[in-house]
Amino acid sequence: MTLNCSISKNVFLEALTALQNISNKRGTLAILSNILIETDDDNILLTATDLEVGLKIKIPAEIKNSGSLTLPSKKIFEIVRESGSDSINIEETENSWVIIHAGLSIYNLAGMPNDEFPEFPLFNEENFVTFEAHVFSNLIEKIIYSIASEQENNYVLTSVLFEKEKRENKSYIRMISSDGHRLSVMEKEISTDVDLLILGKMTLIPKKGIQEFKKFCENRDSVQVNFEEKQLIIKDDNAVMVIRLKQGEFPPYRAIIDSIQLNNKIKIDRLPFLESLKRINLFTEDIFHTIQLDIMEDKMILSSQNADIGNAKDEQSIIYHGEPLLLGFNCRFFIETLQVMEGDTIDAFINSNNSPCLLKSDFDEGFLSIIMPMQL
Repeated sequence: MTLNCSISKNVFLEALTALQNISNKRGTLAILSNILIETDDDNILLTATDLEVGLKIKIPAEIKNSGSLTLPSKKIFEIVRESGSDSINIEETENSWVIIHAGLSIYNLAGMPNDEFPEFPLFNEENFVTFEAHVFSNLIEKIIYSIASEQENNYVLTSVLFEKEKRENKSYIRMISSDGHRLSVMEKEISTDVDLLILGKMTLIPKKGIQEFKKFCENRDSVQVNFEEKQLIIKDDNAVMVIRLKQGEFPPYRAIIDSIQLNNKIKIDRLPFLESLKRINLFTEDIFHTIQLDIMEDKMILSSQNADIGNAKDEQSIIYHGEPLLLGFNCRFFIETLQVMEGDTIDAFINSNNSPCLLKSDFDEGFLSIIMPMQL
């Protein structure tokens, strides 16, 4: 059978938008730049995969002829986006070509046979646990900025560690990320019983998967989640995402947290500190963004220097009664951490001139960040 169907432009565009980041990754397999289109009763199924993340979306359509084929993801997205018509009609002709009618516009587009498209991963329909979507959105937002880049030699750091815990009959889930120079931890208490979640010894979600997980949770009230040995599945009534989990050993992050004594505390107003850091960052070297923090009783002086253009200095009022400290840090790391925090006042804990800095606040419950010092 040759595919022939009509789809609402807005519904089609929303689904195609969600698939773009997955299907447009440059790879060795040309078919991965396409999306699979299949009829299913009075719906069509749209599928994209990069072999690490797969997403299948069901949308309503008027099915005139059932069938399946693949079309270039970017080009069909552009056609639908630029269309002035309320509906899009796709009719398959010979050799996987299609004629697309959108109002008075007609397009001939070359597709590829669906038999070359990778099979969507199978998964167990049982063991799904329902969560409020904002729980995961909030977790990811607080840790995504400190995941290592894809160029990192230690590939485990290009993933997020996911954990569950039960304390005093309360359930918690936690995400941890680190790029080797900083560490972010975000934990949330949830109403769902975490004993229902079946996790392996170490659950590592790759960076691309985390990014798509966050997008999946946007504009949804709830999601169903299931962790299997090698994959994570997230779904609702109309879409399912499968993320291939990574294997490896995440660094023992608790030992790093425990090494910082929480008795040498500096209280800082978050927004004035953030604004000061942005000003000081104007004069840092591009690669390391090194700044100097000179901390004394109730005062902190921030300074930076660039060999080519000059230097900058800024002063902030703080609450501190410990020994004077002189440290170097990557300014960008502080900026990115403070941007995801929400409290008006933050607590910074620094033991000595060579110690990492632990940041947290009473308002940002469950969150902490550790930034390693730099040599001045």
